[in-house]
Amino acid sequence: MLALQEILDYVIFTIGDYSLRVSMIVKILLIIVITKILLWIIKKMLFRRSDVNEHERGNIQAIYQIIRYFIWLFAIGLVLETMGIKVTLLLAGSAALLVGIGLGLQQTFNDVISGIILLTERSIKIGDVLEIDDDVVKIQTIGIRTSKALNTDDISIIIPNSLITTSKVINWSHQNDKTRFRIDVGVAYGSNVDNVIHVLEESAFEHPDVYDRDLTEARLVGFGSSSLDFQLLFFSKNTFRIGSVKSDIRRIIVQKFSENNIIIAFPQLDVHFNKNESSKH
Repeated sequence: MLALQEILDYVIFTIGDYSLRVSMIVKILLIIVITKILLWIIKKMLFRRSDVNEHERGNIQAIYQIIRYFIWLFAIGLVLETMGIKVTLLLAGSAALLVGIGLGLQQTFNDVISGIILLTERSIKIGDVLEIDDDVVKIQTIGIRTSKALNTDDISIIIPNSLITTSKVINWSHQNDKTRFRIDVGVAYGSNVDNVIHVLEESAFEHPDVYDRDLTEARLVGFGSSSLDFQLLFFSKNTFRIGSVKSDIRRIIVQKFSENNIIIAFPQLDVHFNKNESSKH
């Protein structure tokens, strides 16, 4: 025991009045190991159920992230105290330095605060499909400073959390697992309106990702300068890949229009010449 005590009291190095002992290193390692074990136990407890759906798993992950950050913050405080550094005195003595650092890292702090808001408020969860700056992405992870998402080209995107909290964001997954979309199309004047509506609705019905026939509707929405303007409204659960769904439905529409002799309108301009004016020249 005496030999062990001597080893623990051994001074690794000394700077002025400060001495780093082996016992301090042992305590620091113990704090880190205990922290990791504690987080492992908490994670196992939170994710012990295997039948949770994707949205529930996102909520649990958000709770775990918050717990993890607070535990590590507490552990770092213990490490500093173990090393003989008084955290309260350090903060008080470094007030001016912290102000300077705060100004330099203002955007980073903004992202961190935004991350805490996202994790606590849970208005956006893992698995949600968002539209940010005209880009559709699917959230994979929500971190304390940045969030990771996958766009429709299967490219991972790192998004600063402040962009999500301060920008106009459309959450396609927020309320329902199905979302309504629309396809606009114009046909030539003289077309049979009822026939066009029937063909548009039938085109949507043929696609397997269209959710419900009863909720699918085609409308005549306006009289354009060169076309009768129609709108096809339909619901789909395939929110993330809706671009491909719309493309498939448009192909079906083109095929059915051709079969039913319906002409897709294009801009036309009539030019009239004044015979009297032309004869003068």
